[in-house]
Amino acid sequence: MSTNAKKPANPDRRRFLTEVARGSAGCALAGMGLAWLAKEAQALPATAIRPPGALAEEAFLAACVRCGLCVRDCPYDTLTLAELGRDAAATGTPFFTARTIPCEMCDDIPCVVACPTGALDPALDVIDDADMGVAVLIDEEHCLNALGLRCDVCYRVCPLIDEAITLEQSHNARSGHHAIFMPTVHADKCTGCGKCEKSCVLPGESAIRVLPTRLARVEPAEHYRLGWENREKIVDELIDLPDRLPGPGTDNLKAPGGFEQEFKPTFSLPQGSKGQ
Repeated sequence: MSTNAKKPANPDRRRFLTEVARGSAGCALAGMGLAWLAKEAQALPATAIRPPGALAEEAFLAACVRCGLCVRDCPYDTLTLAELGRDAAATGTPFFTARTIPCEMCDDIPCVVACPTGALDPALDVIDDADMGVAVLIDEEHCLNALGLRCDVCYRVCPLIDEAITLEQSHNARSGHHAIFMPTVHADKCTGCGKCEKSCVLPGESAIRVLPTRLARVEPAEHYRLGWENREKIVDELIDLPDRLPGPGTDNLKAPGGFEQEFKPTFSLPQGSKGQ
């Protein structure tokens, strides 16, 4: 019998290798699944608005134990818990969608009171100080007020009317003889409750929407000096400018550009003539 003849396969060895391959594939699939779950648990869509008093997102996720007590104690059913694979707002954490049900700005802030971990800051005791997000007029081309019509709904339902939203009047160039009352959000006053977004009369999506502050606002340009706020001279060290101002008597700093009340001119008009 030749020594090069093919030996019969060892069934035990083949079975062992098959089982090892199956086990490796199973572990790989399980790892991919866990990675997907971890990603879903940390995801936060742009439209997800946290309850009043929510800490910064990273700190909030670390502190929130997904107990749902804030959702339970919300009297208006504004809050909901994110579900795995559907809401994608860090599974089990509370959020609300303003276009569906906005925050009603309860004076006693029951959601904050119910939170057992401080993920909703217990120091928030005035609802007007809540910082849930910022309203943004996101589609001026379809906003009725921006088109020159009088809608004003977002302005009139704002809990901080004339503070968080004002109507800024401007000339209507299209008609030539009407005014445009443009809704203008003041971010330092807006709480992000979403009542403006909910009340927008447009079908489908609203022209004004509440976004998380991290998306609605940017870092200020601190490297620019705002002359109307900071009047410190910035060129004194470079150029020694005179302290004169324009106008008669250019050294007159008490009444720059004019005359002091006690000032009397040194000339007189001819008798009978009238000045202009």
